[in-house]
Amino acid sequence: MAKGPTFTCTSCGAAHTKWSGRCDACGAWNSIVEEAPLSSGPGAAALGAARGKGMTLTDLSASEPPAPRAPSGMGELDRVLGGGLVPASAILVGGDPGIGKSTLLLQAAARFAGAGISTVYVSGEEASAQVRMRAERLGLAQAPVRLAAETSLRNILTTLEKERPALAIIDSIQTMWADTVDSAPGSVSQVRAAAHELTSFAKRRGTAVILVGHVTKEGQIAGPRVVEHMVDTVLYFEGERGHQFRILRAVKNRFGPADEIGVFEMTGGGLAEVANPSALFLSDRDTPAPGSVVFAGIEGTRPVLVEFQALVAPTPHSQPRRTVVGWDGGRLAMILAVLESRCAVPFAGLDVYLNVAGGLKVSEPAADLAVAAALLSAREDVALPAETVVFGEISLSGALRPVGQTENRLKEAGKLGFSQAIAPARSKIGSDPSVAVTEVADLTRFVGETFGAG
Repeated sequence: MAKGPTFTCTSCGAAHTKWSGRCDACGAWNSIVEEAPLSSGPGAAALGAARGKGMTLTDLSASEPPAPRAPSGMGELDRVLGGGLVPASAILVGGDPGIGKSTLLLQAAARFAGAGISTVYVSGEEASAQVRMRAERLGLAQAPVRLAAETSLRNILTTLEKERPALAIIDSIQTMWADTVDSAPGSVSQVRAAAHELTSFAKRRGTAVILVGHVTKEGQIAGPRVVEHMVDTVLYFEGERGHQFRILRAVKNRFGPADEIGVFEMTGGGLAEVANPSALFLSDRDTPAPGSVVFAGIEGTRPVLVEFQALVAPTPHSQPRRTVVGWDGGRLAMILAVLESRCAVPFAGLDVYLNVAGGLKVSEPAADLAVAAALLSAREDVALPAETVVFGEISLSGALRPVGQTENRLKEAGKLGFSQAIAPARSKIGSDPSVAVTEVADLTRFVGETFGAG
């Protein structure tokens, strides 16, 4: 019996049995499109009767050599990849339009090609002349990168099968068109088919494939989420348009640590690596100011010091504003509620603004205490000492919980000239004598001893 048509949401990839104007899964309007059914394959009886190729079974105790890696020479990119490029790996790179994805990958392609790794760069969005112009602007015109402008998946795979490069960069996956799928380029079925074919080619021929992916307005890579499951590594290129800093973050990596970050600075000559991001994020700090607190955080395996900036002001509106940049707005609401209910510090009738300096996005709970300190500092108009860093997680009861890698946080703080730290009690401080640690058991004591509020 032939299968009927299926309907898929182009925003989230959810499948529906019939068309409707609004997706029940993600709430997007006019995003459901009809997909042609897949070609009918052998039935269950045919699969049972046919004899396939047997699998090779091994024990869990079997050992295999680690995957070889090819470093690019860009230390920040190699860090995020887990030490370098792994052959036969599939990598998906997503980011906002104009954030610098193509610039980063063109620079990486030139580095890999310069290291003797045969590299093919396929652009589906720009003509070859436009890519050459960017290469000239970046000073990469002489790099031995082979270039093509093509959107036909069949032509791309035929060329890659013939050339057998060690690295192929596809910019972007949403522009690829497979003639075996009856839908427009960029649709869910086209993106899924193109990602599957390119990933299969990578595993079959040993070529590392890097796919560029567009993102939706919610910040997720456009197309079906199954694409992120297909590939080995998912990288997000983040940054604010008004800042020169760019963060390359690994959210999935089968060959290295997830949540690792690489920091770049956008310059006139392209993206420059930032070997010491803490010093760069704190470069504009002068004299201590109310509402400014330095947080000692961990991004992946790297300790990073960033500045939290808070502003608290009387509101002329009936509903006070809560504006957050670089941190979770829901967690800010939780911190304000704990300060009001557990520490008797009211924020009613006050607008609250919170910002992470430098455009970095912080997600770890260890920033709770730094956020609370910034809010209290702004409210009480009292500046913390300039040589102090703060970190710790706040529970709903007002208790402060220790966080991981305390010793690494303190070492990074001492390296940048900080001599004091405020941390939760029972933290594993280590033996670094350069930073004096003040341990605090609960938020109420911290508020009373540090700001005299409550």
